[in-house]
Amino acid sequence: MAESSARAVFNDHKQAALLLLPTVAVCLVFLYYPAVDTFRLSLYQTTLVDESFAGLYNYTRMFASESYRNSLVVTFAFAAVVVFGTMLGGLFIAFMMYEVDRGTSVYLIAAIWPYALPPAVAGLVLLFLLQPDLGIITYYIRAIGSLFGMEIAFNWRQNGPLAFMVVSVAAIWKQLGYNIIFMIAALNNVPDTIDEAAQLDGIGRLNRLFRIYVPLMSPTLVFLIVINTIYAFFATFPLIDLMTSGGPGGATNILIYNLYIDAFENFNLGYASAQSLVLFVLVGALMYVQLRVSDRYAHYG
Repeated sequence: MAESSARAVFNDHKQAALLLLPTVAVCLVFLYYPAVDTFRLSLYQTTLVDESFAGLYNYTRMFASESYRNSLVVTFAFAAVVVFGTMLGGLFIAFMMYEVDRGTSVYLIAAIWPYALPPAVAGLVLLFLLQPDLGIITYYIRAIGSLFGMEIAFNWRQNGPLAFMVVSVAAIWKQLGYNIIFMIAALNNVPDTIDEAAQLDGIGRLNRLFRIYVPLMSPTLVFLIVINTIYAFFATFPLIDLMTSGGPGGATNILIYNLYIDAFENFNLGYASAQSLVLFVLVGALMYVQLRVSDRYAHYG
């Protein structure tokens, strides 16, 4: 006797509402209410004990501030370097690991290790390794320079562009493992017949990577671009805080760190709330542009 394929229809709206209630309550308390209150605070001038309505003053003050405009430029430059460096570095490393026949699991563990470190721990490790006077990496940089008769002054704590470069490399190193795992998974989904045909036709490695694999990996790459952008704008805060504290001279003072200083050191919650809303709008608009542009090039077939 054939089994009935009919499915029971769930139409108990009260039970559905009860099941959804915990999720809705959490979203209201920890997401929607803070968002509304942040917008309210952005319209006030605040102190530790008082607040007064100021209208759009915080917003006009923000965009009139040279320090904030510098932070805006630094943030977008930092995000561009981190996203591009992470994607390109992750792609090459993932491709090399994909073509290795032995020890793949060992390489994967080594790749994911930096990402598995808590951001604060990663920041402290890099701070010691790159310490201008006693760091191991700094020592070898100077040793290599001396082999070529050059005296390299790697004091990045007093050099703005050098500090920006060091923090960017640190942020890229921290995020590489996450990208590699997803890229390896995408490469493994490429049909073997395409790979074999490309090798039989004598297509070189770089041509295979960029002309065959990258188009087939495009949905994964679009996802990673979005995730890396969010990471660069928000999750790099511990690295900036521990390694440079936004310095020297504001060279690494990204928006999220600038917001933190105004909120928790200067105790100007109204001004910081305005900054957080602008940051949210900027990142949201950037995500929209990225997804719209990527739809033209991503291959979902």
